[in-house]
Amino acid sequence: MKTKVVSASVLRRKALMTAVMVGVAVILPQVCHLLGGQLGLGSQLGEMLLPMHLPVMLAGLLWGPYVGLACGMLSPVVSFALTGMPGVALLPFMTVELAVYGLVAGLLRRTDLPTVLQVVLTQVAGRVVRAAVLAVAIYGFGFDRLPISILWTSIAVGAVGIALQWAVLPFAAREGKQ
Repeated sequence: MKTKVVSASVLRRKALMTAVMVGVAVILPQVCHLLGGQLGLGSQLGEMLLPMHLPVMLAGLLWGPYVGLACGMLSPVVSFALTGMPGVALLPFMTVELAVYGLVAGLLRRTDLPTVLQVVLTQVAGRVVRAAVLAVAIYGFGFDRLPISILWTSIAVGAVGIALQWAVLPFAAREGKQ
């Protein structure tokens, strides 16, 4: 088996890109919350647009699974440390979900699939893992069933953000690879 050697400059560039995308993933939700406050929507704008998902998926699509995974794991943790959001109850679920988004987007980046299909598969993988983690957490606390409405509500509320990801990510990934 042939081992691939990665240069220090490539590692530095990927570390820098991870830091930049984590920064974007922290800032975008804050912008949504500010705009939501101005528009009378409060935190609903962020829940609708899913702003933290965009930079995480883009990191994976542009720089691969390690950068995507790191960005997905770090973004909600850094955001919580700096802003208190997401709330402590949501933090582990968002961390796992975003880590899966970054990882899967990175794993799919070199496939021949159209980028929009890569995004859809990434979204499905993240939501499936989120549902599994929610089920483990709920059953672990003694509830006898998973309220499926939690999952459908998050998809319905985030439909605009999901569509936004279909529109923005293929274009951004294409531009970023050039």
